[in-house]
Amino acid sequence: MRKMVPVMLAAAVLVGGCAHGRGGLRSGPDEFAVARQAPLVIPPDYALVPPKPGAAATGGNSASAQALDALFGGPAARSGSERSTLDQAGSDQADPGVRSDAGDPGTSVVDKGSTTRDIVAAPEGDGQSARAATPK
Repeated sequence: MRKMVPVMLAAAVLVGGCAHGRGGLRSGPDEFAVARQAPLVIPPDYALVPPKPGAAATGGNSASAQALDALFGGPAARSGSERSTLDQAGSDQADPGVRSDAGDPGTSVVDKGSTTRDIVAAPEGDGQSARAATPK
């Protein structure tokens, strides 16, 4: 028992020293420091008037025009690599309205049947266990 007292006392001193030293090793921002936000400031008027109820919007393009520009590209200049890719793909011979025709009900579509769907839905693997199915 007498030998245990000095060992326990040394352990207590070491643990206490480690706990005190931990704060000294820490560097970086203090997560408990709180900074006050600057108050909100009302911007100058710049002669803006609130919109009249029922009046037409005066803010440039409509939402549908902005959506069409985002989907189909607006008048923005294209980069050199994009121009080169489009030239190689034959953009000068392309029909500009092809995107509108793609979803048209009159567009003829080839029905691939269930075989293509089965191939796409097949689980991944090396094909070692694949077997040909006999038609019924």
